[in-house]
Amino acid sequence: MSRRPSAPQPPSPRDDFAAYTAHTWPWLLRAAHLLTGDPRAAEDLARGTLAETYARRRRIPRGDADFHVRRTLVRRHLRLPRRHPADAGQSSPLLRALAGLPARQRVVLVLRYGEGLSKSETAQVLGCSTGTVTSLLRRGLAALEDTFPSGAGARP
Repeated sequence: MSRRPSAPQPPSPRDDFAAYTAHTWPWLLRAAHLLTGDPRAAEDLARGTLAETYARRRRIPRGDADFHVRRTLVRRHLRLPRRHPADAGQSSPLLRALAGLPARQRVVLVLRYGEGLSKSETAQVLGCSTGTVTSLLRRGLAALEDTFPSGAGARP
């Protein structure tokens, strides 16, 4: 009986940080862009997240690297002063709508729909209850529904 080959394990930041960064960069930059709405701010946020992760890489459990990177990304984003993207006129309607939401609502929508995390995973990243995530999702989706009435746009 032949065994199915298992998917290759992603690199660990503890063993090879450069390989982990190359593996992580595309989704990290995408999430940062959804959070900030600005490509330059997204790069700064993603780079800062990786720098902070690098400093703590020895303390990150081997199987939890992505969780810790997401948590660092979210915490760094929530600590940033609120600013609107410089090129707001050229960003997509969804990015403009997300930029208009309170920071925690935006974070929950990005983690839940942009990153595909479950409510409980989103709650773990934010360090809150699933009830809080549900409430933030409901309010964020209602605000987006006001921006994109049914039939006029897409829900995330």
